[in-house]
Amino acid sequence: MDTLTFWGTGDAMGVPRVYCDCKVCTEARTTGRNRRLRSSVMVSRGEERFLIDCGPDWRPMMESAGIRHIRDMLVTHAHFDHIGGLPEWADACRWLGRNGRLFAPREVLERISRQYPWLPNHMEMKEADDGIRLCGWDIACWKVNHGKNGYSYAYRFEKHGFAWVYNSDSINLNAEEKKPLHNLDLLVLGTSFVHETAEFSTRSVYDMKEAAELVAEVKPGRTLYTHMSHDVDLTQPLGLPAGTEAALTGMEIALSN
Repeated sequence: MDTLTFWGTGDAMGVPRVYCDCKVCTEARTTGRNRRLRSSVMVSRGEERFLIDCGPDWRPMMESAGIRHIRDMLVTHAHFDHIGGLPEWADACRWLGRNGRLFAPREVLERISRQYPWLPNHMEMKEADDGIRLCGWDIACWKVNHGKNGYSYAYRFEKHGFAWVYNSDSINLNAEEKKPLHNLDLLVLGTSFVHETAEFSTRSVYDMKEAAELVAEVKPGRTLYTHMSHDVDLTQPLGLPAGTEAALTGMEIALSN
């Protein structure tokens, strides 16, 4: 059985914020339901696995999972909270003598290579623009609006009649960007706030109220929210639509009908 595991469900700064004593950050330091590392997920089937995104929390995530090596990684975009762990992954590849395979659209790979020019010495840089296949999944990617932060990419996965999308960083998608979100069994969507009040031009990720409108339009079978800031208190009811829930750190779900 294929399984999706949420290693991290936090936004770019994670929860708790080191400077913050709000209710959510305080709870995250104590009972910990709101404790959130930067967003990353693992797809696994037996001993086969790959990760989506490799942020600065990659090492403690690997330690927590008891995994010593990962061969395959998908990256959504070249922002630090999604690629900050790549140097540590490359170092692990170097010491183990087992090169990794980093999959991303060409322009993302180019940005990563400029930022970490020695990285290709320890891994294969594999372009995902024309589709790839991992663990039996047929995977397609497309560019999505990331608001003031430019762009990100979303990934659509299909296998044995089951279709799902991972889209951690987007906002205000146009009709063309929404097309691959239709006819899904599962949508994993980034929602940084319950309701974000900042001026719209300064924003970069859906809030939960806007996400509910998107979900009502594209009608996935199930929706899980990730990429959540310290605005989101998982100890309280969030008033989410039917079939929608906030992902918890460590949550595992079956990727099958």
